[in-house]
Amino acid sequence: MILFPAIDLKDGKCVRLLRGDMARATVFNDSPAAQAKVFANAGCEWLHLVDLNGAVEGHPVNRAAVEDILKEVTVPTQLGGGIRTIESIAQWIEAGVQRVILGTIAVKEPGLVKAACKQWPGKIAVGIDARDGIVAVDGWTRQSTVRALDLALRFEDAGVATIIYTDIDRDGAMGGVNVDATVTLAQHLTTPVIASGGVSSLDDLRELRPNEEFGIVGAIVGRALYDGRVTVPDAIRVLKGE
Repeated sequence: MILFPAIDLKDGKCVRLLRGDMARATVFNDSPAAQAKVFANAGCEWLHLVDLNGAVEGHPVNRAAVEDILKEVTVPTQLGGGIRTIESIAQWIEAGVQRVILGTIAVKEPGLVKAACKQWPGKIAVGIDARDGIVAVDGWTRQSTVRALDLALRFEDAGVATIIYTDIDRDGAMGGVNVDATVTLAQHLTTPVIASGGVSSLDDLRELRPNEEFGIVGAIVGRALYDGRVTVPDAIRVLKGE
């Protein structure tokens, strides 16, 4: 499994939210690029970037911060948040983002996601963020009526590189990963799944690790890395099964 350290961007800074609440942001680094360098120097293989303002506003907002990260590190990055047009996808891929995450648009315009998968094979991920199994959209500010599994199944044959599944009620809350829901999703799909939301310790990663056989290929870790409860090298060792 691959570790994806999370860099969440709000107003140009690296923050963590509690359960997706923009009003409950903790700033961990004024320089997202410096934070990216810390993770890269610690040995991570990927970075997970989210433009939080962009997710709410529906278009990229923290472009300068993302571009600074891309200049600072050579580690591959995946980026989500407010990317809702083919033009925006193209701009980010041309800028050097390895994988673009489409969330809200996957609910509202699944045809756009499928077209993007054809145009950029292996470079499109679908982000499924759910409360009680129901997908949230627009930076988690609105609930849809779509079940997480139903949304994932829509893209089974589209060529999506990975599904990123986040349990919103666990995100930033340090309560552990929703392993059952993530495994259930992965078992119904051929598309690989990345687990997100709630990692608070190495034990959470140890619990997740045996489920690689069901198609869970990685885990996103945020607050636990910033709080020092988990280090990048230790997380990598656990996820590699060492």
